[in-house]
Amino acid sequence: MSGGSEAERLVAELVDVLDLERIEENLFRGQNSADASFRLFGGQVIAQALVAASRTVADDRQPHSLHAYFMRPGAVDVPVVYQVERDRDGSSFSTRRVVAIQNGKPIFNLAASFQIAEDGYEHQFDMPDVTPPEELKSETEWRQSWIGEIPEKLRPHFTRERPIDFRRVDQAAPGKEGREPRQIVWFRAQAALPDDPALHRCMLAYASDMTLLSTCQRPHGLKWYSGEVQVASLDHALWFHAPARADDWLLYVQDSPWAGGARGMNRGLIYDRRGRMIASVAQEGLMRPRK
Repeated sequence: MSGGSEAERLVAELVDVLDLERIEENLFRGQNSADASFRLFGGQVIAQALVAASRTVADDRQPHSLHAYFMRPGAVDVPVVYQVERDRDGSSFSTRRVVAIQNGKPIFNLAASFQIAEDGYEHQFDMPDVTPPEELKSETEWRQSWIGEIPEKLRPHFTRERPIDFRRVDQAAPGKEGREPRQIVWFRAQAALPDDPALHRCMLAYASDMTLLSTCQRPHGLKWYSGEVQVASLDHALWFHAPARADDWLLYVQDSPWAGGARGMNRGLIYDRRGRMIASVAQEGLMRPRK
């Protein structure tokens, strides 16, 4: 775990960002990270919408899946209001719909399903055997190793500390053409989190959007900072398979089976260090060439 007050400050701030204000029945308000720049991070909106939905469901029901669409870019200087629709509470499952609103317009919507704990048949894909995180560079160290390629005006944003630490198994710099559309990263919160399973699930949702979109760019040698491509998350789906701590190392195995029509499809499997699969992710992203 990273030491020092800066890492603890960043994680504490993210915990605060995920603690929504209830302003009315089924209506919540979320603040944005003070560290936000450019546009609102999609993972934050996913996580906040999941918080809003979870606060309208009985405690014995945990989220098992969510499906979301990004409709408009979010503004970093305006709070986000989350309106929850309680669609159904059955004997085993509950379903919720959430719309995220800024300036009177929807920017994002999410559907989530919750289930009581049940036993059933089990199987999973095995976790790949990869280099452990302790032997890999931190995200900050990795970015510093090729900072000279980044335009000077983007360097402060590129090198700033973040609340989630990523350790990339492939330590090469981006932009090399012909790479496989696959990548594997370890991640965890930079500091210890409270013992709240709901918070750890929302942190997982937040982090699941941080590296996935770049997977479909790898075969094409694309660099987000070059101006040659417009990228944005279009939708995001996440399935929770088992509880896990977001402040312990988790392995994110990602691939991109297809790209076309200015879009790229990305998938991910998330494991804990014991090799237990805890989540699956899918996302389609905009990957539009710029002339």
